[in-house]
Amino acid sequence: MTAEPRPPGGQTWPMLRAMVGIGLVCGLAIVLAYRWTLPVIERNRAEALRRAIFQVLPGASSSATFRFDEPAGFAPAAGRAADARVVHAGYDAQGRWVGVAIEAAGMGYQDTIRVLYGYAPDREAIVGFQVLESRETPGLGDKIGLDPEFLANFEQLDVRLEADLSRLAHPIELVKKGEKEEAWQIDAITGATVSSRAVARILRASADFWIPKVRARAEQLREEPRR
Repeated sequence: MTAEPRPPGGQTWPMLRAMVGIGLVCGLAIVLAYRWTLPVIERNRAEALRRAIFQVLPGASSSATFRFDEPAGFAPAAGRAADARVVHAGYDAQGRWVGVAIEAAGMGYQDTIRVLYGYAPDREAIVGFQVLESRETPGLGDKIGLDPEFLANFEQLDVRLEADLSRLAHPIELVKKGEKEEAWQIDAITGATVSSRAVARILRASADFWIPKVRARAEQLREEPRR
């Protein structure tokens, strides 16, 4: 067997230099493209969130974002609140508070699922639900945001609290399709049980955290902040 010929030593450095140069140019192009498109992505995401708030809070025609901090509670969010704990209060045409839209996220079958749900205190229920971001399997897991029967679970999902307002009286739970008997249960999607279970888990954890806080400090949310 004969050894493969090696490039002359004098050609190694130019080849290496060219490869490094190409890598640097490509890396710089990616960074510049990301920085250029980021404001557009953020605007589109904010607009999608604004539309979703009105979808999950029937009757709302305006909204305001409130930041939550212990022990003060809720206060209107000033500037960017992407990294803060926030809820979006919804108000009808007469300025009356109709509830809050709450973002929540958790691991699904494929990746993180981000959702938005609406909570109406007067009905003690989740009254709307929308998937904001999901990479679940097309035709199966993605039904969590498309299937009308599954979405019907969130038109009046019972999230009443214990008498002391400390936690959910009945934690949200998933049941097999067709076996729902209680108002706090979610009928699963056949063939997408993992994704359905992820939604139930996300809502259970989020509702148990947020709803006691919303109920305890409702007066801080009732009045729409002046713009």
